[in-house]
Amino acid sequence: MSLAVLVVCTGNVCRSPLAAQLLVTRLNEAGVEALVRSAGTAALTGQPMTPEAAESSRRYGGDPRGHAAMQLSEGLIDDSDLVLTASREHRAAVASLVPRAARRAYTLREFARVVDHLEADPESVEALESVASLEEFLGLVSMSRGYAVPPRDPADDDIVDPYGRSIDVYEQAGRVIDAATMTAARAMATASRFGSRGAA
Repeated sequence: MSLAVLVVCTGNVCRSPLAAQLLVTRLNEAGVEALVRSAGTAALTGQPMTPEAAESSRRYGGDPRGHAAMQLSEGLIDDSDLVLTASREHRAAVASLVPRAARRAYTLREFARVVDHLEADPESVEALESVASLEEFLGLVSMSRGYAVPPRDPADDDIVDPYGRSIDVYEQAGRVIDAATMTAARAMATASRFGSRGAA
């Protein structure tokens, strides 16, 4: 299975392209075949990443060259196996456009939190090791969503929007995106290896 991932924020010039580029780098390094795209709920269509976000991408191993902001659409959502968003507001926008996508749409931090739960809980680890494909892995994440301990503050599942703000805010967003994409890519790579072993 070639995984199709869509990352969503507002303008598609800061958070979502940064997350998409880091996922591309890390999934490629892990040998996971994936198509990763990004879009915005109010995209600054055609614009490149902000200089600060592009610099964050380069610093964390991404490649910001050639990015052009794209508007979120039903088609992009329908074509994705997994939708990762910068905030709960964006996740709601995805579900509003394509209600059936709600089960495969997460904020990026939420997805990482559920994955952390899967990797820490003994019963979940056993289930994780039995998955035969990335599709099964995503199904397991979806089923485990309600079991992962929620954040004390629901806003902790969001990534701060750095657009038009100080470099400190960009750096804060970059650190969070770096950590969450690392967790997500690691889990997908692990699931891919388990699936390959099962297929063999």
